[in-house]
Amino acid sequence: MRRPDFFIVGAPKSGTTALYENLRRHPEIFMPELKEPHFFGTDLKSPDFIRDERAYLSLFDGARGARRAGEASVWYLYSERAAAEIKEFEPSARIIIMLRNPVEMIHSLHAQRLYSGNEELESFEAALEAEAERKKGLRLPPRAYPVEGLFYREVAKYSAQVRRYLSAFEREQVHVILFDDLRQSPPRVYREACEFLGVGARLPEQDARAINPNKRARSKTLRNLLRHPPPLVRAATKALMPLPLRERVRKGLKGLNTKYEQRRPMSAQCRERLRAELAPDVERLSELLGRDLTHWLGADPAHVRGGETPPKGVAAPATRR
Repeated sequence: MRRPDFFIVGAPKSGTTALYENLRRHPEIFMPELKEPHFFGTDLKSPDFIRDERAYLSLFDGARGARRAGEASVWYLYSERAAAEIKEFEPSARIIIMLRNPVEMIHSLHAQRLYSGNEELESFEAALEAEAERKKGLRLPPRAYPVEGLFYREVAKYSAQVRRYLSAFEREQVHVILFDDLRQSPPRVYREACEFLGVGARLPEQDARAINPNKRARSKTLRNLLRHPPPLVRAATKALMPLPLRERVRKGLKGLNTKYEQRRPMSAQCRERLRAELAPDVERLSELLGRDLTHWLGADPAHVRGGETPPKGVAAPATRR
């Protein structure tokens, strides 16, 4: 069986879908039609994650002859185990990490989880206030997977998440992409990703800025049926349809049930509070990557400068500028 040799590991809402959609159209790359298999990261739980190795590897049956085979699962970055599990599975794997302004990321993540049925608090501010209770197992929406996705502030603390991959893999095996760069220059970011994977550089076939916009489910009932079909329906479709066909049907129905709309704006007070809370982690990340990211905070501390050498003992990612 062909095994994947590169992984887009997250973060959520940071352009992973745009990169996935463009890379899977590259003639030298195979990526399965199913995004987010989440075979690794066994500390996180969801009935949607594929944890059977044979079923996982079957996703790559069509990869014969492809120079690279990979997948994209956004919770690999947050997971405390995924980096080590991927390293054990494929020591020479290439890792692509995509990061976005953490305040904007979790605001977008909240909207995405509302759309998918993994969140029930319509107010972003209310969802933030509920985090402490949710960590105790209280006020959890039914069947919210992974439950850790409701701990928005924790998802936004990138530095420890990125460090796990830089500790598990060699410097040249890790490539970091910023959402800021993807929005400003999709062709450059895509070309650099191709170079990192060792395939021919090509222009993106789809506009990265138009992929995965904010959306809402037209019918919550249909959304929930698609997420959790009755056992008899699930068994019948599994027996009659191979996984790629099931995924195409599911995507088609999901698309019909999707309405695109502007995300509800975040209050200025909430934004400033989150910036202050996340500032220490953004500064740690800036030092880790050797790139000044403090514009995410609306500030420019003098002690954090782009291009600095990472602290001793920490491998810097092979980020190209």
